[in-house]
Amino acid sequence: MDLELFDDDQLLDDKHHDLIKKLVAFCGKQLKLPENTEMSITLVGDDEIERINREYRETDRVTDVISFAIEEGEDDLPLLPGMAKNIGDLFIDPLTVRRHAEEYGHSFERELGYTVVHGFLHLNGYDHIKPEDEAVMIPLQKKILAAYGLTR
Repeated sequence: MDLELFDDDQLLDDKHHDLIKKLVAFCGKQLKLPENTEMSITLVGDDEIERINREYRETDRVTDVISFAIEEGEDDLPLLPGMAKNIGDLFIDPLTVRRHAEEYGHSFERELGYTVVHGFLHLNGYDHIKPEDEAVMIPLQKKILAAYGLTR
């Protein structure tokens, strides 16, 4: 996995940046994605995530993660052999992640991991709106987190 991680406001330290990078690589292996698969994660604060949520999802509130998947067939140009596939972008609000960790009674690292895996799965076509989709996504999410060692 080729991950571009942006944290212009230094919302997380290097330890947490490393957790994100390692977890994304682990997720890529779990889903058997090509090694040159690309994505980005941008860490933003409450105001920015709320603005993005309002502008793109018409929901005027903060959230922990917003995913922008690049769907199959969205790009008219075919991938050339060896060319990397970009699966999309995640925007994560570590402040909301921290609040969720406190609310749910587990570590910040576990909640950050949950948020990264959840967003990663969305970028790869998984969803949880319909019960039948949730029945696939949530167990896979739990399996990845457990295999990585991030349990409740």
